[in-house]
Amino acid sequence: MIQARCGQSDGLNCIRICSCSNRHKTKVTMSVQFSGWEVVDDGACFPGVTLAPAQKPQNKGIYKMFHGTSIASARAIIAGGFQPSSSGMLGKGVYMSRDVKKASNYPLLSNSSDRVIFELRVRVGRVKRIDKDNHPLQYTWSSHGYHTAWVPPNCGMKSVPSGLEEDCVFDPKRVTVVGIAKAPTTAIEKELQQLLDKSSKQPKGRAGHHKDVCPLCKRKTQQGAHHIKQKCWKCGQDICILTSKHFCQRKP
Repeated sequence: MIQARCGQSDGLNCIRICSCSNRHKTKVTMSVQFSGWEVVDDGACFPGVTLAPAQKPQNKGIYKMFHGTSIASARAIIAGGFQPSSSGMLGKGVYMSRDVKKASNYPLLSNSSDRVIFELRVRVGRVKRIDKDNHPLQYTWSSHGYHTAWVPPNCGMKSVPSGLEEDCVFDPKRVTVVGIAKAPTTAIEKELQQLLDKSSKQPKGRAGHHKDVCPLCKRKTQQGAHHIKQKCWKCGQDICILTSKHFCQRKP
C-alpha cells in the first residue's frame, strides 16, 4: 500500500490511498480536517536530540544516549573520561545505546546494586551502519573514516540477542557525560552528580554561560539569539517556528 498526502486548502488535506495487485487497482480519495504540523528532529540541527531506537542517526548529529557501568567505574569516568574498550562486537571504542533498557544490562553479570547509567551527549560524526553478522567493516569501520558504528534494533545479529540498538564511538572525546540517568541509591546518585558538577568545565549557573529556554518550543536559546515567534494561521495561537509539534484546538 502506498500512501501520499497532496494539496492543502483551508485546513483540508487530501489523502490518496492506492492498493495495487496484479489483478486490480483500487483508488480511494478522502478529505480530512487538519491544521498543524509535527516534525521529527534527526539531530542535524539541534544538539542532544533523542532518536527513536530504529531512527537512523544523521552524520554530524549530536544525540542523547546512555552508558551502563559500575559505581567505581562511574567515578573514574567522571574524573578522567572514558577509556575505550580494546575489543567487542564492533571492535575498539566506547559502547553505548540510545535505549536505556540496553544500558541497564551493564556491566554484564553484575548486581543491580552496583549499576549506574550515565546520560550522554554524543557527537556521532560519520556513522557506519552494521546490521549483519560478519559485516566486512564490523571491526574496521574506524580505519575507513567512520567515527561511530551503529547497530539498529532487531537486525538479526547473533551477537545482539536482545535485539536492542547499540552504538560504538571510536574517540572518547566525542562522548560527554551530562547526567546520572539511574543509580542504585539516592546517596550514590547525589555523590556522582556532585562529582560531575565539579568536573564540568562550565557548571550550571556560571556567569556568561547561562542559556535561556524558549517558553514556547522549550528549546535552549543561544545567548542574545531569541527564537522567532509567530501566530498560527488557523487558530491564532502564539507559536515558535522551532516548535516540533502543534495541533489547533477544536472549537466547541
